[in-house]
Amino acid sequence: METDSNINPKSGDLAFTRDSLRGVVPEASYAGALSFMRRRYTKDLTGVDVAVMGVPFDLAVSSRSGARLGPRAVRSGSSHIAWSAPWPWASDPFETLAIVDYGDCELDTGYPDKVPGQIADAAGHVLASGSALLSIGGDHFITYPLLKAHAEKHGPLSLIQFDAHTDTWADEEGRIDHGTMLWHAVRDGLVDPARSVQIGIRTHNPEPLGFNIIDAIEVHRTGCDAVIAKAREFVGDAKTYVTFDIDALEPASAPGTGTPVIGGLSPFQAQEILRGLAGINVVGMDVVEVAPAYDISEITAIAAATIANDLLCLYAASRATQR
Repeated sequence: METDSNINPKSGDLAFTRDSLRGVVPEASYAGALSFMRRRYTKDLTGVDVAVMGVPFDLAVSSRSGARLGPRAVRSGSSHIAWSAPWPWASDPFETLAIVDYGDCELDTGYPDKVPGQIADAAGHVLASGSALLSIGGDHFITYPLLKAHAEKHGPLSLIQFDAHTDTWADEEGRIDHGTMLWHAVRDGLVDPARSVQIGIRTHNPEPLGFNIIDAIEVHRTGCDAVIAKAREFVGDAKTYVTFDIDALEPASAPGTGTPVIGGLSPFQAQEILRGLAGINVVGMDVVEVAPAYDISEITAIAAATIANDLLCLYAASRATQR
């Protein structure tokens, strides 16, 4: 059978056929086996700089469920942007770092009390290999066991959190909730709230536990440059974990989430702030709370995939600065 000489028959399904862990090869966004940004899908962490891991868990939500389908949706959304270098970043993380899709964390939701340990163990395994970790949720509770794994390796962390909610409401020991995981994280000494910042907050919470807060009104009124300057001052050169709850965005730009709150950040503001943080000492990151059942034309999934890609750019910039 004759074939088009411009088509490489070995280039399809890059999730499985990719020869190198680096580089970008265009592939049809509507076809092929899905992986995050068309990276190789593998459990082999040899020589890997960053592993992308899905955490399909949503039993800790306080409102609409469905974030367990977030990792699959974000992978699908990423196919729309995987054909080119990330604009307008000066460098492409896929050219400088070996990045793979590690698949999803295996969870037994029939035993909810065991899930936190399963997530922490899976993350710890990746980190023990020398790879960094970008996690895709899943509801925001997953950040708590992820922080446990990162703090075990790096010590207490600074946190940059993009969110509509502070997630510091008081709770009981052992309880699983996506609105209280930072209460647990602070009590466990996983994060230092004085050297952390929450960006985009627009809900009441009487006890912020010492976190620095740049609420959504301040972002809109003072602008991105002022937010970037304050955030950089708060975290300094500390090892930093970045968590991005997709409900930090205005629901018009990200309707596919469980607890939407109007008045949020625009995608431009979120990306501009992330770009302005280039050079901070990032050691871990996640994007959470994508619930595709409430999405429209994949706009939330594409936004989350783009933010996740920006986090990879931020990590690559951190690596370049730390060398």
